[in-house]
Amino acid sequence: MPRSNRRSDPEPALHYRIRAADPAGHYFDVSLVIEHPDADGQRVALPAWIPGSYMIREFSRHVVNVQALSKRRPVPVGKIDKHTWQAAAVQAPLEIRYRVYAWDLSVRGAHLDTTHGFFNGTSVFLRVLGQERQPCSLTIDAPAAASVRGRWRVATTLAPSDADRYGFGRYRAADYDELVDHPVEMGDFALATFNAGSARHEIAITGRHDADLARLQRDLAAVCSAQVRLFEPRGGKAPVDRYLFLVTAVDSGYGGLEHRASTALLCSRNDLPHRGLDAMSDGYQTFLGLASHEYFHTWHVKRIKPAAFADYDFDRENYTRLLWIFEGFTSYYDDLMLVRSGLIDEKRYLSTLARTITQVVGGAGRHGQSVAESSFDAWIKYYRQDENSPNTVVSYYAKGSLVALALDLTIRGRTAGRRSLDDVMRLLWRRFGRDFDSRREGLGEDEFPALLHEATGLDLRAPIRAWAYGTRDLPLARLLAQQGVSLTFEAADPPVPDLGLQTTTRGDQLVVGTVHAGRPAASSGLSAGDLLVALDGLRIDARSWSSRLSRLRAGDRVRIHAFRRDELMEFDLRPGVALKSTARLSIAQRQTAASRRLRQGWIGRVRSTKGTG
Repeated sequence: MPRSNRRSDPEPALHYRIRAADPAGHYFDVSLVIEHPDADGQRVALPAWIPGSYMIREFSRHVVNVQALSKRRPVPVGKIDKHTWQAAAVQAPLEIRYRVYAWDLSVRGAHLDTTHGFFNGTSVFLRVLGQERQPCSLTIDAPAAASVRGRWRVATTLAPSDADRYGFGRYRAADYDELVDHPVEMGDFALATFNAGSARHEIAITGRHDADLARLQRDLAAVCSAQVRLFEPRGGKAPVDRYLFLVTAVDSGYGGLEHRASTALLCSRNDLPHRGLDAMSDGYQTFLGLASHEYFHTWHVKRIKPAAFADYDFDRENYTRLLWIFEGFTSYYDDLMLVRSGLIDEKRYLSTLARTITQVVGGAGRHGQSVAESSFDAWIKYYRQDENSPNTVVSYYAKGSLVALALDLTIRGRTAGRRSLDDVMRLLWRRFGRDFDSRREGLGEDEFPALLHEATGLDLRAPIRAWAYGTRDLPLARLLAQQGVSLTFEAADPPVPDLGLQTTTRGDQLVVGTVHAGRPAASSGLSAGDLLVALDGLRIDARSWSSRLSRLRAGDRVRIHAFRRDELMEFDLRPGVALKSTARLSIAQRQTAASRRLRQGWIGRVRSTKGTG
């Protein structure tokens, strides 16, 4: 990654300053000095979304008290649309001052209280229209000691100008894109470091926790090293000189967002490893999988990217049908890197993969929406799901990861293990990502099949069309069998007849959450939001529902009473046969030496491949 604090860098034309002005009230104060404002009146705008999270967020709703000054005199400034302001024309440097309300405890926005502060640049820094390519400086001011708890430091991968590492002070960015692609954490965080791929890696953990930092360093180093070897099997060098895992530990939470040299992670503190934890717990594997996913994005999305993201338009949706490649492939490799780095074994990996298969096969949405369509509609469907989404939406993360699996196993099977999806990723890296430029040309919407052919010698246009642009189920059983892995589907144990609905609880009350299209509950007329009160004349609630269902048999006539709003309604339905939708993966009892070699190449450690790198 180019260093933005080299002496050859031009002097900043834009000067930002941010201060935790009112931690208890959750307000940052921000100022922006524009050395050469537009002679016709300068416009500034706050992004409507943040790259990596494909929904319009309207961050400007948190901006208050916008003022403009020049030579310390007030300048008229007004809002001209939902996230854009215009100041009157001036002939001298223009300063914009404003406050940002920061109470979004997520990886996407800004959060401030007396224990810590966190922000993504897209939620706090106005963009100077027409000057997006100008170099910027950012001064991060320390809060008043009396207003916060503990000794606060700063964790960010922005290049320091006159600030010490982890210190308050002045930082630099080559342009606006770089400024907003380095999130900032400030507070009394725990810190650990390790080296991988000739790069310094840091872990900053905010929030109360009892994490075993030594194990966390060791395990993340293994994951990062495995990913470096995947993309650079010869040189073994990470694409950054320094990388930062910003971790916020809470009672219950999960989320991650990638950046060019860091990631913001939100996790349950119980998912972090504690001293004395020898085995791999489910929670810790979940955390490592999340960290692996976001780290993989350092190559795949932040550098290799869709052409639609080559130059972000922060004002509106940026459409692409390729998120199944960029998020789906990343979801495939995140857990694969855990087994290849030796952190989980083959059995645990196959169990994890089986859960993904169960998730996808259990959703009716896969029949009505392709992962390419899901990618395009992420802005209005995937991130805005409702009670009917399971019937109409397929996850480009989950099914996209299975498309990656199907392609990988197909390539390995047809080339007797000489080629794989790894070769495709390396070609993408060489072609689109190795020399970092945030505005470099990205992968075109129709380019992937040709690139796969170039990397492997195989023409897989037909499978890609069927699996990614169609709604056909993937031939996973056949492909896994070539690897000596058996895929079967089972019903719940004990088997529960299919009613075709999912329930949620409201206190002790039982509410219909989703009604699955074409199944008994839908045919009876039950709807999402109905409050279930009786089954065959006997009262039911959240505690008794499961035991009552276990007594039903397929074909029995069932009478359900439910309130819809304040009206009592009656529904008759006949449960269907228990669904066999739970995937099970196991090593086949009878397999060939060829299948064992294929499986070892797939699940084993990353190896250099002749002709790649």
